[in-house]
Amino acid sequence: MCIRSIVNLRIEGAANTIYEAPILSGPRNITTPSGGTHHCDGTNLNANPTPGNTCTDALDAASKLLKFPYDGTYSSSFDDFFITSISTTTQTATQFWGLLLNYQFTPVGGCQQEVKPGDNVLWAFDAFNKQHFLKVEPEVLVVKKGGSKVVTVTDGSTGVTIQGAVINGVTTDANGKATLTFPKAGAFQYKATRDDSLRSNALRVVVA
Repeated sequence: MCIRSIVNLRIEGAANTIYEAPILSGPRNITTPSGGTHHCDGTNLNANPTPGNTCTDALDAASKLLKFPYDGTYSSSFDDFFITSISTTTQTATQFWGLLLNYQFTPVGGCQQEVKPGDNVLWAFDAFNKQHFLKVEPEVLVVKKGGSKVVTVTDGSTGVTIQGAVINGVTTDANGKATLTFPKAGAFQYKATRDDSLRSNALRVVVA
């Protein structure tokens, strides 16, 4: 039985988005410079009865696809990796990598947390110090040149609308809404940001 699956993976580093796209992955052995080689298939620490695709499997697959490094220590007591570095973003004494599945912090490690097709996997730097995890909707817009569209920014974890987020130079109102205008033709990508929050997923826009 094939237990590989496609999930939506996003990796948000300190200063930029490292990866944001669907990724095909499945259970495997994971090797990191600091942690060595260990199985990563959801059965770690008997978290699941059968092997499956996991959050860390998705990270490893993206790393191989885009050729960016990552590292993590391994804990035998947790039978799992603790991710310490992805691409050029490395944890500090007060800032760590966090893992969210469908905008909720996972209760277990990345090799224990199995995923389903279409799940949203988010590796976020400094996750534990963020007040909100911004989410912009819709994710895709097709607009005529010179046209305008309204987008909404919420906290993906709670669904609460977010005031004061900035996207394409426009600040969201009390209802989390921003009206964006597109004067030039082309394909564009924007993210919502706020100083106390994790940047959003990408808004992809085609202006014709």
